[in-house]
Amino acid sequence: MLDLHWLSRKSQKHSPAITWRASSVVLLLALLATACSSAGTAPTPAGSAVTQSAANQPTVETAVQPGDAPTPGGLTRIRLPMGYIPNVQYAPFYVAVEKGYFREAGLEIEFDYSFETDGVALVGANQTPFSVVSGEQVLLARAQKLPVVYVMAWWHDYPVGISSLKSSKITQPSDLKGKKIGVPGLFGASYIGLRALLQAGGLKESDVTIDSIGFNQIEALVSNQEDSVVIYANNEPVQLAAKGYQVDTLRVKDYVQLASNGLLTNEKTAAENPELVRRMVQAILKGVADTLQNPEEAFTICKKYVEGLDGQNQEIQKKILAESMEYWKTEKPGETSPQAWENMQKVLLDMGLLTQPLDLSQAYTNQFVP
Repeated sequence: MLDLHWLSRKSQKHSPAITWRASSVVLLLALLATACSSAGTAPTPAGSAVTQSAANQPTVETAVQPGDAPTPGGLTRIRLPMGYIPNVQYAPFYVAVEKGYFREAGLEIEFDYSFETDGVALVGANQTPFSVVSGEQVLLARAQKLPVVYVMAWWHDYPVGISSLKSSKITQPSDLKGKKIGVPGLFGASYIGLRALLQAGGLKESDVTIDSIGFNQIEALVSNQEDSVVIYANNEPVQLAAKGYQVDTLRVKDYVQLASNGLLTNEKTAAENPELVRRMVQAILKGVADTLQNPEEAFTICKKYVEGLDGQNQEIQKKILAESMEYWKTEKPGETSPQAWENMQKVLLDMGLLTQPLDLSQAYTNQFVP
């Protein structure tokens, strides 16, 4: 799988609320215990994947706490949970490293390819000041009393969709009625996108058959195991086309605007070190702008961070990057839409993942966007 399955690579069969709560609360308790016993470098998050230093040249070592301003002559070290494995879709971050935008902002970034929920818990416990997350994670975290704040939109449309072979003639959400739909699991962004599309078609879960198939959407679809599969619209349709299959894809963004992927911080960092947040946001947005302006150069930079971008896979990965970039284009880079958060909250309430409305004004802000 080569998409942004942000919410998890964990294929548990628990309910979404229980999965998130168990993961985040257990980790949060561990983090709080660690914070009491040692002030210094943030601990490695539970279930973390291999971390990779973002800087490939010597840097000045500085003894800083998460969220501290740079010391004279040094850089503030930031370990940034990414939520997924190294991928071309992180091109703006790789570009920001290689072009020196983070360094210009006084930052040294270390990419941490651990689970998204772990990153949210780390930020909520102030063990690291930033994380890359999807919009629904922000509201789920705040419902658990984690003081996190979304400070920059990266993806301005929700990338989830549902793909079907053209022979199935599923061209609008209402056509899903009575169909078998494969989804990685009853959790995460894929499940939320599915529910949003069902709502757009006036359908309930009882109107369709939902199968948890793991991240095997392409195989399940082309083998006719499923009538439709929940996918990331910037990824699986590209791979299906490369294999010669003609598909129709229902994209969430064509029916409802939902808060998507962006940068997370916490209330303490936002209040006590706003300049750090502002510099972080600006560096990332410079990387986004450069990637959009020169995708070929960005793809070349990605090769330094992502394995397998040569050979036959290269053209597919270039197309995935191109499709991803369409979700980043906006007249107001970095700015998040209040309506997108209203819509996201409604979906989560309808799903039962939120039991009552939240104060959305505390969940996100545009004050750090240039």
